[in-house]
Amino acid sequence: MPLNQLMQTLQGLTVWVLPVLFAITLHEAAHGYAALLCGDTTAQRAGRLSINPLRHIDPFGTIILPAIAYFGGGFLFGYAKPVPVNFRALKRPRLDMIFVAFAGPLTNIVLAAISIFLFSHLTPTMPQWAQLFVAKNLHNSAQINLTLAIFNLLPIPPLDGGRIVTGLLPPRLAREYAKLEQVGLLILLALLVFIPMLGDRLHMDFNFLMPVIEYPYEWLGSILVNLFG
Repeated sequence: MPLNQLMQTLQGLTVWVLPVLFAITLHEAAHGYAALLCGDTTAQRAGRLSINPLRHIDPFGTIILPAIAYFGGGFLFGYAKPVPVNFRALKRPRLDMIFVAFAGPLTNIVLAAISIFLFSHLTPTMPQWAQLFVAKNLHNSAQINLTLAIFNLLPIPPLDGGRIVTGLLPPRLAREYAKLEQVGLLILLALLVFIPMLGDRLHMDFNFLMPVIEYPYEWLGSILVNLFG
């Protein structure tokens, strides 16, 4: 591969990987800090109350999966090692479960707002040689954090939205709903990969998940741009 092409590939990869890396690691760290505020020290004892990405990296979910998605032109997605939370150690288990679960998506929304603000107000003042690189990182950071926040709020265990729903339901229904966590990953894989692939074979659009993410993404994105852009 020619040197110029290699440098372009590395730069293109960097402006996606860096935002993904910080979005998913700060998302997980937020869960740990929220759990600590609610009385659970599990994440603290595990050394996960850190904004150091190395503490949260999952080799497959943080590195390999986003790289495959990037080079394959697919849905850019990744995840970090889940922060351990002992929900029984929380002061108010049901209410605190909602708070701990929502802390991750809320962190991503805040990061998206910061990225939009810096993109609008910082990059125009930067030297020309750095402006494009920083602007791409901030633009991608806003997109990735918004997508990650909305995706994680889907009401499917083990996503944060599933945990929020579990905390809101009456105890009996909550126990039954929480059992979906055993097959939640299979449901997500089906919605993200297998059903859209079947639709492609049949020349039909079976990508049911994208509109569910797209409309809240556009709504929330427009609000953040109006407030911080």
